[in-house]
Amino acid sequence: MSLINKKNTIIETSTPNTGIGWLLKMAWRDSRKNKGRLLLFISTIILGIAALVAINAFQENLYNQINSQSKELLGADLVVEASKKVVPQVEEKLKAIESEQSSEISFASMVLFPKTGGTRLVQIRGLEGNFPWYGKINTDPVNASANFQKERKALVDRTVMLQFGVEVGDSLKIGDSFFEISGALKSVPGQSGITSTVAPAVYIGKQYLEETNLLQKGSRLFYNYYYRFDEDEQLETVLKDLTPVLDKEGLDFSTVESRKMRIGKSFNNMGTFLNLVSFVALILGCIGVSSSIFIYIKGKLNTVAVLRCLGVKSTNVFAIYLLQILVMGLIGAILGAILGTSIQYLLPIVFKDFLPVEITMQISWRAIIQGILTGLGMAVLFALVPLLGIRKVSPLRVLRVSNEDGGKRDFLIWGIYVLILFAVFGFAWLQTSGWQEALAFTGFILFSLLILAGIAKLVMVLIRKFFPQSWGYVWRQGLANLYRPNNQTLILIVSIGLGTALISCLFFIQNLLMSQVEFTGRNNQPNTILFDIQSDQRAEISELTRSFDLPVIQQVPLVTMRVSGINGRSADEILSDTTNTIRAEWLTRENRVTFRDSLINTEKISAGTFYPSVNNPDDTIFISIAERFARGLKLDIGDQVTFDVQGVPIETVVGSKREIDWRRIQTNFLVLFPTGVLEEAPQFNVLVTRTPSNEVAAQFQQAIVKQFPNVSVVDLTLILKTVEDLLNKVSFVIQFMALFSIITGLLVLIGSVIISKFQRIKESVLLRTLGASRQQILKINLGEYFILGSIASLVGILLALLGSWLLAYYVFEVPFVPAIMPMVWIYFAITGLTILIGLLNSREILNRPPLEVLRNSER
Repeated sequence: MSLINKKNTIIETSTPNTGIGWLLKMAWRDSRKNKGRLLLFISTIILGIAALVAINAFQENLYNQINSQSKELLGADLVVEASKKVVPQVEEKLKAIESEQSSEISFASMVLFPKTGGTRLVQIRGLEGNFPWYGKINTDPVNASANFQKERKALVDRTVMLQFGVEVGDSLKIGDSFFEISGALKSVPGQSGITSTVAPAVYIGKQYLEETNLLQKGSRLFYNYYYRFDEDEQLETVLKDLTPVLDKEGLDFSTVESRKMRIGKSFNNMGTFLNLVSFVALILGCIGVSSSIFIYIKGKLNTVAVLRCLGVKSTNVFAIYLLQILVMGLIGAILGAILGTSIQYLLPIVFKDFLPVEITMQISWRAIIQGILTGLGMAVLFALVPLLGIRKVSPLRVLRVSNEDGGKRDFLIWGIYVLILFAVFGFAWLQTSGWQEALAFTGFILFSLLILAGIAKLVMVLIRKFFPQSWGYVWRQGLANLYRPNNQTLILIVSIGLGTALISCLFFIQNLLMSQVEFTGRNNQPNTILFDIQSDQRAEISELTRSFDLPVIQQVPLVTMRVSGINGRSADEILSDTTNTIRAEWLTRENRVTFRDSLINTEKISAGTFYPSVNNPDDTIFISIAERFARGLKLDIGDQVTFDVQGVPIETVVGSKREIDWRRIQTNFLVLFPTGVLEEAPQFNVLVTRTPSNEVAAQFQQAIVKQFPNVSVVDLTLILKTVEDLLNKVSFVIQFMALFSIITGLLVLIGSVIISKFQRIKESVLLRTLGASRQQILKINLGEYFILGSIASLVGILLALLGSWLLAYYVFEVPFVPAIMPMVWIYFAITGLTILIGLLNSREILNRPPLEVLRNSER
């Protein structure tokens, strides 16, 4: 091959040796001049891999701890759970089991602290026996759990003691009995910090429950029977004999394995969310990789053409830059794995309130290797699309400027697109363990990309076609930059818009959850509910309520019953049918229903006719059921439902369905009977009121507890505060995990804008050469980045609104009312950052002479 040197003499060269050594040397030499651009490429995938490794390592350590502490999570080998008193025959069978036994009765009740006069709704747990056999009840002092059952003593949740300013040795009133607080309850086997926050426990000896006079007729009691076996075979034999009896009576049971599976399933849901968050960060990073490589390769086309003139094959040129991508991707993946391994030690602190076990973190090589391979694979896949364009660069590009894209469609690139789609779906499936979730996630990503790319193309077409010739010079130049050759419209709108969509969706869902609490706590809502009111106490409690100048908003009777049959088939027959699609809990649960002749403001008829009363004993009893109840039992208008009211069957017909606003603080029921049917049935009452202040609420609760110790008072202000605290903890977790996506999104934004400045160098220099001032060029860039940032952020917000609405409707099943201010802040933040970064990039060009910039623009 012949070349002409600077002295116009012809020199002969040979075709270069393009072995692997030469390719590596060329890749290294080329990368030395582009360290800044390649560093941005590396940074965009580091956080995605870090999140992936940290979360996978955390989950692996969590499941290892659950497996190693499985018996401590249950405290026994077998637990039989009942939401009602078991029939004598079954109770005798349970007592006849040959093993160590313990039992417990628990229920919600008010307690009074005489020292401070404070009252609190807690879970009273009357324990008998040596439970737990595995693990221990942690108390302060340590020996309190060993002695409290022998005397009239109580273990009280530590948080409640701190809240009401009581100490060990102080007294506690439960019903009609007083107990000495012998210890502060710190933890119980299988109980997380969230459990104690929502339902704080008070433990006493089971033998003292009768003396409290709280075990009233109609009280909602829960019974637990604990067993310890010496041999696993003995447990298997007992379960084989006991399971049919428990299923028939609607009783539940847990073993070490079933509890482990239940906890694992619960944390699988949390793991799915965490995995998707890490995957969002990784996808954002890969989009950053693609955009970085796209613009990086555009700046290398002349270099590629020179190499082609020197006789290097297109495949070898492609291999040079592929080696760069492989090395940079590997470096980024390794750095991300190192960072993720460090971050994993923070996650037990972040999730401490949600974990039933203490986690000892260890390095997970499986998570590290998986993270490195995933990061490297995804980075290369996303980089291949812009990289494959190198193959079609002609040597003639050295002699002429070409802005053509190759003419014919490149089916190999389309094959890479399909491969990326399958890779995203496959990895999402791996992370979520459910193809529906993976398909929905992949579909949303694909839909968002298509929408953003379509809008970017539409913007370029519309501006080109309807170019505003009458506008000023600065605006015309800024708009023209959106469709000129080497424009950055598509890449910036897609990368910034998708990042905005994914991150905004997290904020909208968090705001949605918090808004439910705010709605419930509005000033016009009731905030106090009294329940377990006996029929002979109804009038006195109403009078006491009014004596505090409090309104009796509702006073509702409650009757407990079970569904015993549907359309002539018994519940047992339905459950034994292998084709049955009704979940067992809907047929075995106890339902608390009421009767009245009118609807309240939280419900409306959605189907059928509401029947207010039954006038004759022989008339058909038409009930009104909630939509949720209808879906659970597969019921429709006209279906027959048989209820068992403490042994008495009642035949009914579904007359109507109701839509219920469950967010409103009212006594809402799944089943509503007409008047004239249940008036003589065993029942208790609920009273709903509103207290104007915490002081009045405290005085009212003290009066109720002193005069009617069996009545429980639910202070919804406290409940809402508890729920708000819980949601704040959830929000903190969401925000902590979202940081990976937010920072990655910012890196993608910064990387896309910084790298794209090399596409604007020559235009800016030519404008300066033609006499444009620094201020004019800054304004031109400001206009371009303002339009790009605005379009990308607005479309991203709209996509986030769509995604949040789908989640609210199909997952959370709550109305979605978008908050305006977060959208405004997100728009200004994203648009402002785009403009700021773009203008900061422009300063480097503007502060240097045009000739120097032209000389260095290819570096």
